[in-house]
Amino acid sequence: MNKLTIIKPDDWHLHLRDSHFMEAVVADSARQFGRAIIMPNLVPPVRNCADALAYRQRICSALPHGSPFNPLMTLYLTDNTSVDDIKAASESEFIYGAKLYPAGATTNSDAGVTDLKKLGPVFESMQKHGLILQIHGEATGPEIDVFDREKVFIDNSLSAIRASFPGLRIVFEHITTSEAVTFVRDGDSNLAATITPHHLLINRNALFRGGIRPHHYCLPIAKREHHRLALLNAATSGEASFFAGTDSAPHSEQAKESACGCAGIFSAHSALELYAEAFEQQNSFTHFETFMSRNGPDFYQLPHNSTTVSLERKSWMVPESLPYPESRLIPFMAGEALQWKLCQDD
Repeated sequence: MNKLTIIKPDDWHLHLRDSHFMEAVVADSARQFGRAIIMPNLVPPVRNCADALAYRQRICSALPHGSPFNPLMTLYLTDNTSVDDIKAASESEFIYGAKLYPAGATTNSDAGVTDLKKLGPVFESMQKHGLILQIHGEATGPEIDVFDREKVFIDNSLSAIRASFPGLRIVFEHITTSEAVTFVRDGDSNLAATITPHHLLINRNALFRGGIRPHHYCLPIAKREHHRLALLNAATSGEASFFAGTDSAPHSEQAKESACGCAGIFSAHSALELYAEAFEQQNSFTHFETFMSRNGPDFYQLPHNSTTVSLERKSWMVPESLPYPESRLIPFMAGEALQWKLCQDD
């Protein structure tokens, strides 16, 4: 097979940043995806409807002229989020969820939730109004091994949320472990998960191959090879509860290569080709369109996109760097060859 044509996909987890940083990267996502769930972890965060709609307008203003790309907005949950915030978000035609960051879990999460018990009324309101909860599923605390944070969160927090709010629709975002795959598979139709291209393509050895590799550092951090293989099995299985979410997160070269390098991998430049690379490893594209283009809209109760995109089997090199304000941006797999290339919108 030398060509793939699928329904235009969506990115169900995307960081765009803001201002001139957002303007430098938004076209990459708009070129490949019809829609994207936009993460709210700005500084200050996107806390309410007014914040979300203002951010959406800035994104739309930065899009290439005539682009049909549709940013789907989310709220950032804090200890002070109210049930009124949730009700208003559920009534907005532009807001599609609320994001839970445990405080300190990842980039710009300091304003996140310090105690999940405080969110009981918020979760109840989300369940009542049908607003999706998007979760960064990592436990925090210095006593928790960084490679165990996802499993500890499942055991200590996510299981309890599911038991207490069985009607709450949840996306367990950017899962990284076999335990997360099993947890989602054992759940019902109210639970789904996104999987990133980088977690499908690298394991934790990539962080240390030939020295410290800061551009492979992300949170949740890449895990052992058997976890990567479990994710690859889930993504290529065709199961309805797994779909694409890049978690593409731009940071400047200096921010990544500093003494305390930022967590985040920029994959938006070649996201669709990277996912195709992962499916190529399984030697099966049977469920590629299902994972990329069908499962996500179905879970979010949205129509599939009406156009298509095509990839051709063609070896090409990911650029070593990309322009970025006041610096450079190093894309995922910079300088490496990929075997599939986005060729056209049909």
